[in-house]
Amino acid sequence: MWGNLVNAIVIIIGGSAGTLFNKSLPERFQSIVFQCMGLFIGVLGVSMALKMEQIVLCILSLLIGGLLGELLQLDVQMVKLGNWVKQRLKLKSKRFTEGFVTSSLLYCVGAMAILGAIEEGTGNYPSLLLTKSVMDGFSAIALSSALGIGVAFSAVPVFIYQGVITLLAFLFGNLLDAGTIREISAIGGLMLVGLGINLLGIKQLKVVNLLPSLIIICLLRYFFA
Repeated sequence: MWGNLVNAIVIIIGGSAGTLFNKSLPERFQSIVFQCMGLFIGVLGVSMALKMEQIVLCILSLLIGGLLGELLQLDVQMVKLGNWVKQRLKLKSKRFTEGFVTSSLLYCVGAMAILGAIEEGTGNYPSLLLTKSVMDGFSAIALSSALGIGVAFSAVPVFIYQGVITLLAFLFGNLLDAGTIREISAIGGLMLVGLGINLLGIKQLKVVNLLPSLIIICLLRYFFA
């Protein structure tokens, strides 16, 4: 699981480095970085979503997953977790929870997180996770320069998420076929579009509540694909 560990460490380093810039950058420059990241994440999400092939299943997954997430109030629980960590560590970062939630979603919903974890879990060299680490490191610097140290703490849920997939792949082999991974990535792309909208301040969407959609699409693909 060393590829996953490297990924987490790089996020911590990038998030910490960007936080130093955050303290020295005037607020107007932080705002520009914030907007640039919002645009980048939105465009990245659109590029991922355009790979969607089973549109009906994806729409159903979003609807069912979103309703389930709202029922469980996942967004509220995620915010509570971020605030709890902030209070326990007595951190003064104004946007700690926002940075923690945003970066956690960004680093988890992409295809590379899933494919990389499966690659490592099946005993192969973790080339995808190492490539992802480089990308995550640079984005962590940019994100934390606008959102602060919360970005670095997203390394924990990312490590757990990818670690669980790695363990499942080790125990059961390649659980997901290429088509399912493609649709998961497409739904993740739509979630990133939502994150981009949030960062740009257009409207605050409850993107965390859509997380169950990633599981629902696997079930729908299994029974109906």
